[in-house]
Amino acid sequence: MRLNTIKPAAGSRPKGKRVGRGIGCTDGKTCGRGHKGQHARAGGYHKVGFEGGQMPLQRRLPKSGFRSAMSRYVAEVRLHELAKAAEGDVVDVLALAQAGVIPHHIQRVRVIASGELNRAIKVRGLELTKGARAAIEAAGGSIEA
Repeated sequence: MRLNTIKPAAGSRPKGKRVGRGIGCTDGKTCGRGHKGQHARAGGYHKVGFEGGQMPLQRRLPKSGFRSAMSRYVAEVRLHELAKAAEGDVVDVLALAQAGVIPHHIQRVRVIASGELNRAIKVRGLELTKGARAAIEAAGGSIEA
């Protein structure tokens, strides 16, 4: 093997477009750049979304929506996922994180009534919906604030 014989694997890099090869080719003469203007020049550059001084689309449209910064630290957990974290029958934020049910940066957990809970567990420091609270107590579990 020599340095002058090394090539990329077949198909890994498409061959570059050969422009300026005459009128028989699609990209002859102006090479697909059109006539004159900023795009036609070498080094002609503008920002993404720039429309030649016209008010850009992203500024013409109204702002909408809101994304809470707090949502990064709050997670929703289903009832059947609590059973995965109940090693010592006590489920809290730390136990859920160690079991891989929630990411480690989560600070608040809300338990929703989805799925089934088959055994008694003790829930500590989690927010519960009315349905989740009823399901935990029906399974013989307890809830600590």
